[in-house]
Amino acid sequence: MSNPTPVEPGHAARVEQDAVEGIVPLMPIVLPLAGGVLMLLLASIAIYMA
Repeated sequence: MSNPTPVEPGHAARVEQDAVEGIVPLMPIVLPLAGGVLMLLLASIAIYMA
């Protein structure tokens, strides 16, 4: 993303963190957990429907 120059160069600009960039390091943990929960939900629905 772009970082615009602050109005006063002497003051440090607050850097905004993108939401996607904050989540990316957690993907190796979140994706398998979400997949496991989704499989359990689908299996329970399949058993209930049978």
